[in-house]
This record gives sequence, C-alpha cells and structure tokens, in this order.
Amino acid sequence: MTLAPGIKLDPYKILSSIGSGGMGEGWKAKDTRLGRAVAIKMFKEQHSERFQQEARSIAALLSENQSFV
Repeated sequence: MTLAPGIKLDPYKILSSIGSGGMGEGWKAKDTRLGRAVAIKMFKEQHSERFQQEARSIAALLSENQSFV
C-alpha cells in the first residue's frame, strides 16, 4: 500500500512523511477519534513477518487490567 498525505486509514488521517529507510516509511498522522498526533510506520514486505510476530508477543502481555494514557 502506498501512503500519501490526505489518505485515511480509519481512524487515522495521513498528514506528512517523516522519513524512509531500509525497513520502511514513517508517516505523521492524526487519530481522528482522539484528536492526537500519531506516527505510523509501513514496513517493507520482507520485514512484515518479523513485526507481526513481535506484535503478537506484545499483545500476549496485555490484559484488561492495564490502562494506557
């Protein structure tokens, strides 16, 4: 998927490019639900499996007893 300013990834609206490198691209976006700035990183295909595994590992550590500010 190619990103560009103005594209929406529900609920995020892409604002501008932060930069790119060997593993992917970074984008500044706005969380339209909470009205805050966020960063989105799009990884190149060859790195996606590695980060999916990391995301699954982190998700396993989360519970309903945790809150995030």
